[in-house]
Amino acid sequence: MRITSCICPVLVCLCFVQRCYGAAHHGSIKVTRNQTKHVEGETEVHHRPKRGWVWNQFFVLEEHMGPDPQYVGKLHSNSDKGDGSVKYILTGEGAGTIFIIDDTTGDIHSTKSLDREQKTHYVLHAQAIDRRTNKPLEPESEFIIKVQDINDNAPKFTDGPYIVTVPEMSEMGTSVLQVTATDADDPTYGNSARVVYSILQGQPYFSVDPKTGVIRTALHNMDREAREHYSVVIQAKDMAGQVGGLSGSTTVNITLTDVNDNPPRFPQKHYQLYVPESAQVGSAVGKIKANDADTGSNADMKYTIINGDGSGVFSISTDKETREGILSLKKPLNYEKKKSYTLNIEGANTHLDFRFSHLGPFKDVTMLKIIVGDVDEPPLFTMPSYVMEVYENAKIGTPVGTVTAQDPDAANSLVRYFIDHNTEEDRYFTIDASTGTIKTAKIFDREETPWYNITVAASEIDNPGLVSHVPVGVRILDVNDNPPELARDYDVVVCENAKPGQVIQTITATDKDNSANGARFHFSLDEGLSLNPNFTLRNNEDNTASILTRRRRYSRTTQDTYYLPVLISDGGVPPLSSSSTLTIRVCACERDGRVRTCHAEAFLSSAGLSTGALIAILLCIVILLVFSLAIVVLFITLRRSKKEPLIISEEDVRENVVTYDDEGGGEEDTEAFDITALRNPSAAEELKYRRDVRPEAKPVSRHHLSSSLDSIDVQEFIKQRLAEADLDPSVPPYDSLQTYAYEGHRSEAGSISSLDSTTTHSDQDYNYLGDWGPEFKKLAELYGEIESERTT
Repeated sequence: MRITSCICPVLVCLCFVQRCYGAAHHGSIKVTRNQTKHVEGETEVHHRPKRGWVWNQFFVLEEHMGPDPQYVGKLHSNSDKGDGSVKYILTGEGAGTIFIIDDTTGDIHSTKSLDREQKTHYVLHAQAIDRRTNKPLEPESEFIIKVQDINDNAPKFTDGPYIVTVPEMSEMGTSVLQVTATDADDPTYGNSARVVYSILQGQPYFSVDPKTGVIRTALHNMDREAREHYSVVIQAKDMAGQVGGLSGSTTVNITLTDVNDNPPRFPQKHYQLYVPESAQVGSAVGKIKANDADTGSNADMKYTIINGDGSGVFSISTDKETREGILSLKKPLNYEKKKSYTLNIEGANTHLDFRFSHLGPFKDVTMLKIIVGDVDEPPLFTMPSYVMEVYENAKIGTPVGTVTAQDPDAANSLVRYFIDHNTEEDRYFTIDASTGTIKTAKIFDREETPWYNITVAASEIDNPGLVSHVPVGVRILDVNDNPPELARDYDVVVCENAKPGQVIQTITATDKDNSANGARFHFSLDEGLSLNPNFTLRNNEDNTASILTRRRRYSRTTQDTYYLPVLISDGGVPPLSSSSTLTIRVCACERDGRVRTCHAEAFLSSAGLSTGALIAILLCIVILLVFSLAIVVLFITLRRSKKEPLIISEEDVRENVVTYDDEGGGEEDTEAFDITALRNPSAAEELKYRRDVRPEAKPVSRHHLSSSLDSIDVQEFIKQRLAEADLDPSVPPYDSLQTYAYEGHRSEAGSISSLDSTTTHSDQDYNYLGDWGPEFKKLAELYGEIESERTT
């Protein structure tokens, strides 16, 4: 199959080449197909394949405006015999919408006007099939339809209009800006996108390079002060500027920037200024200005007084906004002493451009004459302000100080003084109108107001309208009229387990007087009271005092609150003192000093017993049960050992009342129940026996008994004692009660028995009970309270 294309008469030669030479000269694709012939009774024979179809790229002009579809090209297959049996099919980009094909002849047409700037080419696929069988006669192949460009787009300046600056007085040919125009046409085809620049407006000041679009200055010494703004119109034309080309333009707004090419100049060489003698020192009394045609920093100016008899009286500064010279007064003027001054003032640029130094000098000088005006001035105080002092509690009418003012004029008029009662503070003082002496009008309290500010005025008697003012500050001096007090309300706590000499609180004091009268404090106990047995006070000599305990242990149940009077005196003249009472509460504390509770509690509170108390009670119950068991065993043993029956007669089986009226052995009988049996055997000095009956058995040695007791427990001890009682011939021949209250050896914590506590005075400290854990906390509190009661 071949493709033919006849776009326009210009392409007739191209069509001829396509038909004759095919793709050999244009990189086309050649497609072949294999043909086979089937003969009845013969095997299949393969022949040399023949050329199928060959085509080049198709071309279609953009922007076609004709009434009929634009012819693009033709598809043709070698299998097409012209009988209409071959059907041509076109698929791909734009197939059926933009490009249509006659399925019988293979002619391709474009139905729409195309724009190359939107899409440059289309990729399509062609196929030839048998119309009867719908089977392909040729393999599907791909071809391209390119949109051929025409000059339908004018150049455009996408960044315009432009705003640019260039310094004035620049050299001719100074580059200002480069403009660039873009053309959407195909730059590779013809001159449709070849742009040439030209200047339509802005000559003869500026020029433009036709190829690059660079704008340059075209004149020497362009002066901003003569003309500042320029509007330049640049044109870009395609087709290399030939007739028929399309064009576009843009505007470039060029502003000449300033350089310092103009020196400053005073409009006049002589000036005259009137200044009244009443002008205040530091105030501005006049202005002067030198003109400069430049702008910005190039017009910045500095004014200086270079000479003249008034250089020490006046000063000049520069206002940066208005570039004016501000003349100020440095010293007061006095018409009676000097009536005029002469100043030479220079104005000079601060930023110089040495390229234009030949236009200078960039400074100018003028002369200023100042005339001093005579005015009637108000009285003048001898001092700009006054500070006076008076003691607090001074009587009304006490002199505070004196102010003095004089009339500065030659007339030297008399002066009258008065206080402006503009504020409440001004009513606390009076002033003598003739002498200016200030006196108190009330009694002052420094602690209430330590300082007063008033304003005193002075005016001439002949001209009351001329008034001058002066501030007067009055400091109230302190006297020692306030006794010291405790700095705050102290909550003092003492622990029940406190030790003698322990610091329980540090106190300090305050004084409303100043440091000269109230900073040194002395603390002591009231000497009028008897010596306090519970607490003492130590003066620390640093305006603080410490409260210390004087005895060991305190009990909440005995006394839960103590009161300690403290006397505080200051170091003023004369010294003042005051008495304050500290309240000290007794509290239960942990070993580290933390307060646990400060409320008094009974040994058995209604809320229940603590764990330690319950353990102690259970321990006592167990001991009582052991004692009871021992008594029962002893009673049974003694009953069995009796040989004489209690019944008098065997015939008398009646119940008889047997009377035992044995009163015992008196005082000696108590020897059998020595109290040392209740102690540890190692604590007994010796074993004592009954003295009313001589024992027949050999007594056991003390050393042997002590050594044997060291190695036995309670149960073995009771058994040995029972055996000794059964074999001891010295015991009475009747039932008797013996006590075996052996408590074992002493533990590391010591005995908690209360026996013999009434006869032995001990300073034992029970604080260690607090280390046994929370179970013994209640027991530690109980013993702490008992010890405190016993000590008390």
